[in-house]
Amino acid sequence: MTRCPAIHPADMAACHAAIRTGSLSFHAASRLLPPRVRDPALALYAFCRLADDAVDEGRDKVAAVLRLRDRLDRVYQGRPQEASADRAFAAVVERFDMPRALPDALLEGMAWDAVGRRYADLSGVLDYSARVAAAVGAMMCVLMRVRDADALARACDLGLAMQLTNIARDVGEDARAGRLYLPTDWLGDPDAFLADPTASPEIRAATARLLAEAARLYARSEAGVAALPLACRPGILAARLIYAGIGGAVRRQGHDSITARARTGRTQKLGWLGLATLRAGATALMPRPAVLHAPAVDEVRFLVRAATQKTASRGRSDALLGVLAQLEARDRGLSA
Repeated sequence: MTRCPAIHPADMAACHAAIRTGSLSFHAASRLLPPRVRDPALALYAFCRLADDAVDEGRDKVAAVLRLRDRLDRVYQGRPQEASADRAFAAVVERFDMPRALPDALLEGMAWDAVGRRYADLSGVLDYSARVAAAVGAMMCVLMRVRDADALARACDLGLAMQLTNIARDVGEDARAGRLYLPTDWLGDPDAFLADPTASPEIRAATARLLAEAARLYARSEAGVAALPLACRPGILAARLIYAGIGGAVRRQGHDSITARARTGRTQKLGWLGLATLRAGATALMPRPAVLHAPAVDEVRFLVRAATQKTASRGRSDALLGVLAQLEARDRGLSA
């Protein structure tokens, strides 16, 4: 594998700043990662965070996704856009031989956001979560030099659980922005809810169901921690505990994410960091749990397959090319 220069200190500082203000939970957990993983992980998360913000917060979501497509093209061509996050991510791609299918999955999920896709059932929500979150879990494994299919499957479980937690926390915020990620077959009239978001018993029940699925996936994901390098285990466990703690805050609000957004405090995060360190030490002494070898969830198998391949294809999938073509048509005013 060709080695590349280290990430420029100024670019690394910009990535740190982006995560410190844009993703407090990951920033806290990253403090427990060894520097050889923490810096590329912060570069990865900064690129993903800024890309997600550009799509979520921009007026023209279609154009934002198409710009991200072009940025990724330039990253994989070795000539990144003149921006700190892009240059840093390009260094990460080269140093770790990052399979193109993994950031492309993230791009596809953002394209789904841009076209306003809704999800009829839990499998559909997991399909979306695989792209915008489990793909990041798979990329984290690549940064840790872990390409084992079992470990990757459990990392994807963690990504799915974290995204389901995010959805549960942000039900009201998303609805007020016209977005809906709860399975529509769990709701009587999704359009009526979006027109007047209220914490009805139906919405609370749907939020509770989503968090129950997240809890199941968090439990499965923890089995994969022992397959990671010892120095990386506290940071990954910290992320698992912090995000699960967000779900706990939603539960304590009676599964009402409409009236107020659930939050966790600095003292709680510090407690989870300490607990993660203790539990990481225990993984070195305990036998590996059998659930480590459980099959990957159907919706993430393409990610596991991509990350395990030694010579992964750098071309885009037909599905992604299709949705990008749809976006290009919209951008040019050729379709509704």
